[in-house]
Amino acid sequence: MNDSGQGLGSSARSQRKDARRNQQTLLEAAAAVFVTSGVDAPVRDIAAEAGVGMGTIYRHFPTRADLVIAVYRHQVDACAEAGPALLAAGPTPLAALGQWVDLFVDFLVTKHGLAAAMQADTAGFETLHAYFLERLLPVCTQLLEAAAASGEIRSDLDAYQLMRGIGNLCIGAEGDPRYDARRLVALLVAGLRQAP
Repeated sequence: MNDSGQGLGSSARSQRKDARRNQQTLLEAAAAVFVTSGVDAPVRDIAAEAGVGMGTIYRHFPTRADLVIAVYRHQVDACAEAGPALLAAGPTPLAALGQWVDLFVDFLVTKHGLAAAMQADTAGFETLHAYFLERLLPVCTQLLEAAAASGEIRSDLDAYQLMRGIGNLCIGAEGDPRYDARRLVALLVAGLRQAP
C-alpha cells in the first residue's frame, strides 16, 4: 500500500466522521426544536438551530417522518447509554436513577407527536416501540437493581411498570402550563425509597 492510498482511506474516514458529527448536530437541533414547538415545527427552525441550510436537512432526512424517527432512535440510544454512565459516576445508585429518570422524562416530552407523524405506518411505529423497550428496559432494570441492592429503594419494583407510570404522568404535560410532570415524576421516584 502506498502513501496516497493511505491518505485516501484517512480522508474517507474523516469525511464519514464529519458526516456522522453533522447528523448528530442535526438530530440534537431537531430534538431541541421538537421540545419547544412539537414535531410539526418548520424545517427552517431546525436548520437555524443547527446552523445549516434546509437542503442539508433534506439531504440527511428526505421526509419529516425520517427526521422524527431518527430523533426518536437517537434519543433512545442516548438515554440507554446514559444509564450505566450515571450509575458509574453518581454518588449513589438512587441519585443515578433520579438523573436517568429526568433524562427519560425529557425524552418522553420530545417524542410527543411521534404517533401523529407516523400514523400511516403502524408497523414502523411498532418497530420503534419494540426498539424503545429493548434498549431502555434493561437500563432501567439495572438502575433499579443497583438502588435496591444498596438498600435505597424497595426490591420489588418492575422497570416496565415504573417506565409506564412515568410515561402516563407525562401525557399532556406539554399542553398545560399548570401541570408539572417532572415534579410528579420526582414524587413517584421519592416514593420508591425503602421504608425505614
